[in-house]
Amino acid sequence: MKRQLLVFSVLLLLSAGLGIVAYYITDPYVASIFYTAIVVTFTYLFFTIILGMFLVSRITDLKTRYTAKKAISVLSVVFILALCLRIWVTDTSALIVSYGIIGAALAFALQDVFKNFVGGFLVIISSMYRVGDRIAIDNNFGDVMDIGVLNTTLMEIRGWVSGDQPSGRLLSIPNGLVITHPVYNYTRDHSFVWDEISIPLTYDSDWRRAKELILGIVVQETASITKQADAEIERIGETYYLPKKVVEPSAYITLTDNWITLDIRYVTDARSRRMLRSRLNELALAAIEKDDRITISSTTVTVTTVDAASTLQKG
Repeated sequence: MKRQLLVFSVLLLLSAGLGIVAYYITDPYVASIFYTAIVVTFTYLFFTIILGMFLVSRITDLKTRYTAKKAISVLSVVFILALCLRIWVTDTSALIVSYGIIGAALAFALQDVFKNFVGGFLVIISSMYRVGDRIAIDNNFGDVMDIGVLNTTLMEIRGWVSGDQPSGRLLSIPNGLVITHPVYNYTRDHSFVWDEISIPLTYDSDWRRAKELILGIVVQETASITKQADAEIERIGETYYLPKKVVEPSAYITLTDNWITLDIRYVTDARSRRMLRSRLNELALAAIEKDDRITISSTTVTVTTVDAASTLQKG
């Protein structure tokens, strides 16, 4: 604060001194220098002191404040250049060309700032996501903690952690990404997602019994969330065109070269997907262990050995 006021005082005194000189020396170059000093002085007053100290300093988010300071710094330089060109360049055509160059430079320097600002505006007016939503954008996953003017702050999920659980890192993404990338919202209008567990069975297993057993477990464990999902689908069907979806657990059989794959599809809360999947796998394993008719398959390799000595004797 003191340093900025000191700089402004020096510029003001310098401008006053040049004004006195220009008053006694009627030279166009001296007058241009005086006008230039006036432009620099009052530009510093407006951008650095008024905008910088009294407005930007009130921004609480550090990243947004830093970006705002950079933007104001660039704008002040462009403003000084534009007015100084008007003072020193008298040729109209040359002045227009100079303004065009400055405009292009300004657009290039602030393109990311403008894009992020527009992106933040779109997020707010369209409710693309809100604080508390779980989203994914440009391979970044997380829960929205704050929506700023230029950036969105997420509590990251995944990262180095398996499953949809927090890594502990705060992730700041530029709002401009919503313009160029699709946004996946897990919880905007409903709280559930579909998930699956896959169990490989040997071909000599009783797959009908396995299907009945595992499907029964999933139906029992997901009864509450299934009922909730059905109600939410009815509700959001009033807002969107959404054909009736099957939310009850269902089973699918796939034949492969090595085993029979039993896939169980069910709905789960978006924030507890990993926990429910783990519980279903545990219950399925416990049930299979008690039933001799069902065997979990795995990749096997058959190795055939040949007795080299007997082969030579036969030869």
